[in-house]
Amino acid sequence: MTDHAHTTADDLAAAFQIEGWPVRGRLVRLGETIDAILSAHAYPEPVAALLGEACALAALVGSSLKFEGRLIVQAQGDGPVRYVVADYGTDGHLRGYCRFDEDEVAAASQGFARPGAKTLLGEGVFVMTLDRGPDFERTQGITPIEGESLSLAAEHYFQQSEQLPTKVRLSVGQVTTDTATGWRAGGALIQLIAADDARGSTEEVWDRSRALFQTLADDELLDPTITPETLLFRLFHEDGVRLEDARPLSAQCRCSKDRIGAVLASFGEDERADMVEDDGKIRVTCEYCATVYELEPAEITVG
Repeated sequence: MTDHAHTTADDLAAAFQIEGWPVRGRLVRLGETIDAILSAHAYPEPVAALLGEACALAALVGSSLKFEGRLIVQAQGDGPVRYVVADYGTDGHLRGYCRFDEDEVAAASQGFARPGAKTLLGEGVFVMTLDRGPDFERTQGITPIEGESLSLAAEHYFQQSEQLPTKVRLSVGQVTTDTATGWRAGGALIQLIAADDARGSTEEVWDRSRALFQTLADDELLDPTITPETLLFRLFHEDGVRLEDARPLSAQCRCSKDRIGAVLASFGEDERADMVEDDGKIRVTCEYCATVYELEPAEITVG
């Protein structure tokens, strides 16, 4: 086991290994990071939860990348939520956004249970995009949205796209501590490493792994007093488990005044003129972080 003092309980993504098992895993815990992302907009509770799931999932999968770049998790459909997107950078920066119809979300939220991904997104697609920067083409995998959570959509994606048996747990909720109430999110993932001559059949180990993984409760993923090491020890203590390669996460948008100016420069002169407000300035609000940028028309450089 890793020494508890070496790992913070929050805002991290880490790998874990069960001793001697052909199973690899990852764990994500989000506190201030997810609270900042979800609090940037007045999201209804089910929409905030869906976006929190997307962000936790993006960090779970993205933190395993072996190159510098970004992983974008997106789902879009014909339901009350038009689309949800989470953007993870290998520098640990995370951002996300949802577009939704408030009245339709309210109508879908009449039941006792929080509406899930399928109810909110309707018929649509789940997309993962790898962006390795301007020198490489983006690679993208697309599968239909299946099941009432993004965790099921992700499991289906890995099975379809990579033939990789995968189990995912995602949890999002508001947690009250002694000092404040805030959004928290957590996620865990296990994947079966392909069998080979040395390992032989891995079915029995995978069945055991899944059975133990299923005992992971939502409140355990969200509880700020439970460290990642304690969480893993509860699941796999009989077999030995170690946490490794822990990476910090933070809410950090990629917007800037220069980027906004570049986007505005791509519009025609007449279109930009229509954007000028009464005081002579153009204002643009970043849909991710809700930062408002003010630009003078003369500042926009058209190439």
